[in-house]
Amino acid sequence: MNAIVPPTGKSLRNAGIGLLVLAALLLAYVAAGPYLAIDGIRKALAAQDVSALERHVDFPALRVNMKAQVEDYVARRGGGLAESGGLLGALGLRAADTLGGLAVDTLVTPLGIGALLQGRSLWMRGSGRTVDGDTYGAPQPADPLSDAVLRYESTSRFTATVPAEDGHMVAVFARQGLRWRLTDIRFGQPAP
Repeated sequence: MNAIVPPTGKSLRNAGIGLLVLAALLLAYVAAGPYLAIDGIRKALAAQDVSALERHVDFPALRVNMKAQVEDYVARRGGGLAESGGLLGALGLRAADTLGGLAVDTLVTPLGIGALLQGRSLWMRGSGRTVDGDTYGAPQPADPLSDAVLRYESTSRFTATVPAEDGHMVAVFARQGLRWRLTDIRFGQPAP
């Protein structure tokens, strides 16, 4: 007859150490997540692989955030026109807002990004900016986050700030479970 043997102190200690190591590895993976996401975006852009890009970009959230920025921009730039222009100004502002929303809906999708990458590739080849200098060679890969200042804003939010002429571009990554994905791109931000 087999009796249940209670665990000894040594086996409990080994199990505790194993759990601590597992927890430390999980924490390290989550902490490295934004850096892995940025690297994944770089590789996807270099390979012009839209499906790989989709793993690191939350397109629905990015679309909502970009649309809000476009609406805000149109309202700030055209707000006076709507008030002083009467009905015609209000219609013009509404048309600009609708066109901006349609542009975001079209471009901030995997297919829209794929079209932009294809156009960029043709432009880079046409202007001679290829890896080997040959017009038919591979274009120089895009790396929009190359000069970014990276920082955690919280345990579930990470930003990559890139200097630009008219303010900074801030790429916002959010943790979704164990994965980090790009959820927002803010333009014209002040320096951090």
